[in-house]
Amino acid sequence: MRNLIFAFTLTAAVIVFSLPSCKHDPFIPLDPDPTTPIDTAMNAGVPCNPDTVYFQNQVLPLLISQCAQAGCHDAASHEEGVVLTNYQQVMSTGKVKAFKPNDSELYEVITETDPDDRMPQSPNAPLTTEQKNLIKKWIEQGAQNNVCNENFGTCDTDNITYANFVSGLLANRCVGCHGGVNPQGGLKLSTYAEVKASAESGKLYGAIARLPGYSAMPKGGTALSPCFVNKMKAWIDAGTPQ
Repeated sequence: MRNLIFAFTLTAAVIVFSLPSCKHDPFIPLDPDPTTPIDTAMNAGVPCNPDTVYFQNQVLPLLISQCAQAGCHDAASHEEGVVLTNYQQVMSTGKVKAFKPNDSELYEVITETDPDDRMPQSPNAPLTTEQKNLIKKWIEQGAQNNVCNENFGTCDTDNITYANFVSGLLANRCVGCHGGVNPQGGLKLSTYAEVKASAESGKLYGAIARLPGYSAMPKGGTALSPCFVNKMKAWIDAGTPQ
């Protein structure tokens, strides 16, 4: 009897352990496109605040375009000892006093009414009221060496026009070199007609996107952000609306 019970128990155990088990594979998240790396640059750094003026994004490109040119205030020329190609030089040689635009020599010379004393010097055009106010506001906010990510989150490329985006961008980044009586390379970008012609030839996009075979623009300055390049391309693709 004991042997019969043992045999029955052994047989039951064999049957139970031989049954197929329910096995769950570990969870593996799906990659929608394993060949494309995730772009984290869109959410890196600090998003731009419309109420803040950023030195690296707005002030320095303006100074390089309008003032830090050969024969004026670039590192090689340093007219009157003033160099306006980086933050340290702008603060020291431009004699900028944080929170005090009216005590800052940089602001004083750009608002000077005498053409012989103002900067940019004649025959170059003076800075616009908007550009002067931009530098004034930057100083009033503490003249910080600040920067923001123009690509943060999303980049809206809808309904880009010359009036609402292109003209302002070029005025602050390019017209200093490509305006006035002696534009670099003979290329003027002061008016809609001039910019439209350059865009339709492919030269404008090739230069700002820094494509092979084109002279990188802004010359001597940092490249435009990917968002700004995409906005310019959207404008050109839309037929350069005014």
